[in-house]
Amino acid sequence: MAQPARLPAVRPVSVRTFRLVLAYDGGAYRGWQIQPSVPTVQGLLTEACGRLFGQPVNVVGASRTDAGVHAWCQVASLVVDTGLHPLAIRSALNSHLPPDIRVREVADAAPGFDARRSALSKRYLYLIQTGSVADPLLRRYTWHVSHRLEPEAMASALRSLRGKHDFTAFCAAAGRVRTPTCTVYSARLVARRGSLAILLSADSFLHHMVRNIVGSLVEVGRGVRPADWMAELLLGRDRTRSGPTAPPHGLTLLRVIYPTGRQEPRTTYGKAP
Repeated sequence: MAQPARLPAVRPVSVRTFRLVLAYDGGAYRGWQIQPSVPTVQGLLTEACGRLFGQPVNVVGASRTDAGVHAWCQVASLVVDTGLHPLAIRSALNSHLPPDIRVREVADAAPGFDARRSALSKRYLYLIQTGSVADPLLRRYTWHVSHRLEPEAMASALRSLRGKHDFTAFCAAAGRVRTPTCTVYSARLVARRGSLAILLSADSFLHHMVRNIVGSLVEVGRGVRPADWMAELLLGRDRTRSGPTAPPHGLTLLRVIYPTGRQEPRTTYGKAP
């Protein structure tokens, strides 16, 4: 008979900083950030930590993903008094969390590590499904656009977003409490077999920024607007002139990068057109 796996031995109790990597399907949640009377990812993770450690725990996330948005590599940090091994913490937290939220990694981090403030950049992925009939197996993770789209025009429009710009034209009103200037390091589009993948990497993102960019890109792809319209929107800094906000379920937080050089696993989608 197979023997049950042994958990690693505990360490002496001490104040430690932990770095967690999570994946979640955001469809059932009102986003990452704790909100009263509604389920959120941060709220459920905080409750799970409280039950495990028997003390209040402040959980900090790298990105405040919106309601319905998914994550492949959300990073969180917390400081707690414990002697538990990281593998034991991961196992225990997953036993307290619903199956659509998984803690993929737990590791000790340097004192002062903050998942949000320590991040250098983030990468988001937005998936669009094209064709006259939507694939029901992809409906939770892609935006189905039945109109014919021109990926070459969309890829050309994306190029104007690279660099440091004022992204007010793609910012929801709720995000205007901070500077609207962001530096986009990479903006690319991959077209494969009736699907489009839009990947954006930047030092920071405004509220609904990716979804507003995608909504405008679809206008370009449909031929309603020319490719150089995106550059005009950046200069105009007027959200009312840009395209509609794409639905949240097509968006996934893909990677978070930190100064140490450690980054979350890459996912390859092929070459951009």
